Amino acid sequence: MIRILLLAIVSSALFLSACRGGSKASSHIDGDTLSLHYAVLLTIVEHDGFTRVDIRNPWDTLKTLHTYLLVSREHPIPAHLPEGTVVPVPLSRSLVYSSVHASLLQTLGRIESIGGVCDLKYIHIPEIQQACTEGQIADCGSSLSPDIERIIRLSPDAVLLSPFENSGGYGRIEQLGIPLVECADYMETSPLGRAEWMRFYGRLYGVEKQADSLFSVVDSCYQVMRQRAAQSSASLSVLSEMKSGSAWYVPGGRSTMGQLYRDACGRYFMADDYHSGSVPLSFETVFDEAADADVWLIKYNRPVDMTYDDLRTEYEGYTSFHAFQHRHVYGCNTNRIPYYEETPFRPDLLLADFVQMLHPDIQLKEGLRYFSPLKER
Repeated sequence: MIRILLLAIVSSALFLSACRGGSKASSHIDGDTLSLHYAVLLTIVEHDGFTRVDIRNPWDTLKTLHTYLLVSREHPIPAHLPEGTVVPVPLSRSLVYSSVHASLLQTLGRIESIGGVCDLKYIHIPEIQQACTEGQIADCGSSLSPDIERIIRLSPDAVLLSPFENSGGYGRIEQLGIPLVECADYMETSPLGRAEWMRFYGRLYGVEKQADSLFSVVDSCYQVMRQRAAQSSASLSVLSEMKSGSAWYVPGGRSTMGQLYRDACGRYFMADDYHSGSVPLSFETVFDEAADADVWLIKYNRPVDMTYDDLRTEYEGYTSFHAFQHRHVYGCNTNRIPYYEETPFRPDLLLADFVQMLHPDIQLKEGLRYFSPLKER
């Protein structure tokens, strides 16, 4: 009797739910959830007729930052879609704010789907620079104050931009009725978590198979390098970055860079720190904690590569560090090396550099990709 009563209650509930929502209710339930192994801010569910993508709010993870409904251009928009921003896919004329995502689209063979860019001077991709010169890609100005009139003329099918906490919104561009894709990948706290977002971007541009395949390669190569580092007989301590004004910004222990140092089995003086971003420290604090670090990694943007003489001229205090005195400083000149463009979605390549620099017994035939030893002068 109790079982019959329970079945009646369940049947009534299902009937009422169907009456209230019809196919809309089923669209929330029926679907194949894409198995994501590392990304924690992203959920992708493939339904009949559309793909739902939920982005968790990085600053309040109990809330959703944005929901997107990816609908094929080749079919009518399904009736009774759930709430969310409808994005017709594949995108063919998008406005891309970041060189990071422009570089990924180049890797996925979809650079022709970029209709416009912002912050062109920071995009070190020759193909895009040439296309802008020839008028094939629109230069829409600064990402902080984009050229709205030029964007209106471009009429992009979506805008890829990065959200920031308490930014106050995106200004006039929000009033244009163009889907705004909030690229929160940079807020993931693991290198592979951020890289896995390429599977979302692949679905935006109709190259999901290529994106899934590329991520499998990234994941596999990353794990191989991590295992090689763990099996190494040597492990060096590491210091990174340089003083900027009165502060020395170092990666927090829970940042993607902190995770990379751990996976490279390097001894990082901020390993126990809980910050997921950069941490400003005084020169004295860095010196007290890491003056004896075996290896020092620096990034800079200059017309010519930095030398030990340049480092000494920039700040005399640098000469007191163990890595400076023993000539174990490695530099990456981002003016000519595509560090910022490549590494967010290819952490395996960056890990390979770290493993070689932190484990002298491991040297790959490909050598270093991003860093190189500083020269004397």
